[in-house]
Amino acid sequence: MIRVYCDSIGLVLESAGTVRRAAGDLGMDDLFTSSDPLALIRKAWDAGEAGTLPAQALAPIGSQEIWAAGVTYLRSRTARMEESKDAGGGTFYDKVYNAERPELFFKGTPHRVAGPGMDVRIRGDSKWNVPEPELTLAINREGKIFGYTVGNDMSSRDIEGENPLYLPQAKVYDRSTGLGPCLLVCDEILVPETAIELEIRRDGAAVFSGATSVSQIKRTFPELAGFLFRDNSFPHGAYLLTGTGIVPPDSFTLQSGDEVRITIAPIGTLVNKVA
Repeated sequence: MIRVYCDSIGLVLESAGTVRRAAGDLGMDDLFTSSDPLALIRKAWDAGEAGTLPAQALAPIGSQEIWAAGVTYLRSRTARMEESKDAGGGTFYDKVYNAERPELFFKGTPHRVAGPGMDVRIRGDSKWNVPEPELTLAINREGKIFGYTVGNDMSSRDIEGENPLYLPQAKVYDRSTGLGPCLLVCDEILVPETAIELEIRRDGAAVFSGATSVSQIKRTFPELAGFLFRDNSFPHGAYLLTGTGIVPPDSFTLQSGDEVRITIAPIGTLVNKVA
């Protein structure tokens, strides 16, 4: 496993406590367009020079589109059904959870992404907003999963619950996605026991925390990636958020100044404040 960090100069690589700076002008797009990203990053590792981790890493993204899967956890299905019960959500969210075809939706483009330490945003026309901590797949242009990062799928629950046709407005806006702190490049699927943890802090104190594990995701990662690339092309590859199994209570909404901390141990902790 090699962790790939981005800074203003290029790529910084870390493995087992050793840090190297990738030589040349290797960028994130090179990984996502390579037919063998792991071999490419190993070559960069061998040719790299001793370095230090960035004091402030950037989001690990180049030209990739960001997509997301919905209702992949039972907890998410229950929350979606409850928030949209007046719009018939008890029917369609239950159906998509059990259907062969997953729910996939467009989440954003690179300029809408908040990297580590950057502010994510809540919509000005929404009164019920939450973060959604999600393991995120890095998929090359050929549809091969080659790595993982931490994703925060910021969501306006009142807008999404009012009408399912409002989903793009509830999900896609400036800095509606957090990504980082790095991209973990590896050739194996993360073990089912891999934990996903969320903590929300307000005025220095935790106001919500929760945890789940990869084992609670109903669908396999190759299945999700396969549906995303079905009759669709991604010349620069794509990121795919795999859904959330951690949902704060209905009485909770994010406030400006809150700090959102999402930890997936093999990758690290993504920290964003709410603008």
